[in-house]
Amino acid sequence: MTTRLKLLCHASTAAVRTFAFPADEPLDAQGQQRLAAFPKQALLGDRCFTSPALRATQTAETLELVATVEPALRDCDYGRWAGRGFEDVQAQDPRGLAKWLRDPDAAPHGGETVVALIARVSAWLDAQKATPGAVVAITHASVIRAAIVYALDAEPRSFWHINVAPLSLIRLSHHGRWTLASMSSGKADAIDDED
Repeated sequence: MTTRLKLLCHASTAAVRTFAFPADEPLDAQGQQRLAAFPKQALLGDRCFTSPALRATQTAETLELVATVEPALRDCDYGRWAGRGFEDVQAQDPRGLAKWLRDPDAAPHGGETVVALIARVSAWLDAQKATPGAVVAITHASVIRAAIVYALDAEPRSFWHINVAPLSLIRLSHHGRWTLASMSSGKADAIDDED
């Protein structure tokens, strides 16, 4: 029995565009525009979930998906860095930022470690494999990176070597173990509706 999972990264926001640690923010105009061109047929499934964040729920609503809010799909908790620009954090806390980017067990921001994020996401993935079928989840780049690290049984530090753009669609499948089936770039013409 196979579980097929499609993870869609929410559309863009101001934080994505300005390289900031996100807070709970709406989609920006460009994100809304790109979302309008997204092929909805690529997201057919038996079950649909969304992160509780505004940017994820707006993505699901715009795509006319009836999605259950799933707290396990929330973005990484960036603690006191949430809502701040990367350059601002670099200027104010260069050691903390360097440690966080180097050590997946570090949380100098007071939020969630990468290791804890991977554990949260892997527990959610393992719960999904109990019910075969097609699952769609609207979530965040950090959650998708964590899912890929888990599916590939990779080291947690490889988390930072995976780039996930807004509207990227990642397919995982479980038939005895999780595997990475495909990745799209987030461009509408690169996304098809194959399972």
